[in-house]
Amino acid sequence: MSNRTILADHDIPRQWYNLAADLPHAPLPPLGPDGNPVNPQALAAVFPMNLIEQEMSQERWISIPDEVLEIMLRYRPTPLHRARALESALGTPARIYFKNESVSPTGSHKVNTAVAQAFYNKAAGVKRVTSETGAGQWGSSIAFACSQFGLECKVYMVKVSFQQKPFRKVMMNTFGAECVPSPSSETNAGRAILAADPGSGGSLGIAISEAVEAAVSDPSGRTRYTLGSVLNHVLLHQTIIGLEAKKQLAALGERKVNQVIACVGGGSNFAGIAFPFIQDKINGSQIDIIAVEPASCPTLTRGPYVYDHGDVAGLTPLLAMHSLGHTFMPDGIHAGGLRYHGMAPLVSQTVMEGLTRAVSLQQLECFESALLFARTEGIIPAPESSHAIAQAIREARQAKEEGKERVILFNLSGHGLMDLNGYSDFMEGKLVDHELSREALAQGLTCLEGLPVPASR
Repeated sequence: MSNRTILADHDIPRQWYNLAADLPHAPLPPLGPDGNPVNPQALAAVFPMNLIEQEMSQERWISIPDEVLEIMLRYRPTPLHRARALESALGTPARIYFKNESVSPTGSHKVNTAVAQAFYNKAAGVKRVTSETGAGQWGSSIAFACSQFGLECKVYMVKVSFQQKPFRKVMMNTFGAECVPSPSSETNAGRAILAADPGSGGSLGIAISEAVEAAVSDPSGRTRYTLGSVLNHVLLHQTIIGLEAKKQLAALGERKVNQVIACVGGGSNFAGIAFPFIQDKINGSQIDIIAVEPASCPTLTRGPYVYDHGDVAGLTPLLAMHSLGHTFMPDGIHAGGLRYHGMAPLVSQTVMEGLTRAVSLQQLECFESALLFARTEGIIPAPESSHAIAQAIREARQAKEEGKERVILFNLSGHGLMDLNGYSDFMEGKLVDHELSREALAQGLTCLEGLPVPASR
């Protein structure tokens, strides 16, 4: 009875999968300030052209450069685990599998796109990159990737996470990157936020504004911006997760997957595990694909599908996505990577197309599920990943009630060894559930007034 399946190095996928090629409707384009679609040249001050081409590509398969594969082969293919101990504890007839992305150099899936983005920036002649990070997983990953390609790196980290997770800064510094809490006094966007609210704990939207501003204001023109989620090319790079999982499940003799589950903040780890299976669903497979978000930041479950900025200052193009409003200030839950007002346009579209269903969970249930997982499977999951675990446990318990077998796959997007303060707070009874109020939701959406509205289909 195998509890873990690892592909041979030569079985690693050599291409990324681009869901945009197979969606029932073509993705809506990003819009500029004038309301017209953004052309590639308009993004050139922010991203290198080779990544802009991927962002706008409609090709189904895009080859992975050998230089990227060489670094990924240090930790990929990642294991697929059968969670037999968890199954036994639940007494469920379901077979539960999880893709273990915690074995990467920085302990999360974020490295997959960080390595690719660093490579493409280096190839384009970029010398320095800026970025934002919530819980610090992305910041650590882009710091690692930049160290591999000789790029300078500066990361703006959401201040509440900067304070909750101090060793993330140490990890970034170890890889040679600079990390500053956001909002900071280094940018116009940061100074404006601090002037209005000196005690601001920050948000991903604010950190994005600072990182983009720092990139485009470099007079040398040799700095570009990188990000760990939301945009098409980021999600593209993560599909190696689901592509590996499909090979591993087939090697175990699993011919059908009933449910694919992942947490969702900006959308990258969800896309990584889910998009290759959504391709199967588009082609007729009956698969329940579930995106799990926190009740305190319910972008997919309660946010409208709108055109909105990806950042607070409105420096980014308008994206067609589910959003709580770019000025939304999320509650300071420990799942810092899920505190984002918007959602990846491609993930939003899968919900609109009926290919994905979204659910929201409270953090106490998620931490309780994380403890059960740690005590059975021996891995302490990131607070973000605990949302996927909680939903998988719900589904496994339902299978028990129904007396039916089912195959459940979820993505363990990262470990929680840098997030033990959150576990400590939970076990000491310091955490509480938090659900976004109607008043806060309505207030957050006021910033959308006057913006274009996505065309109905």
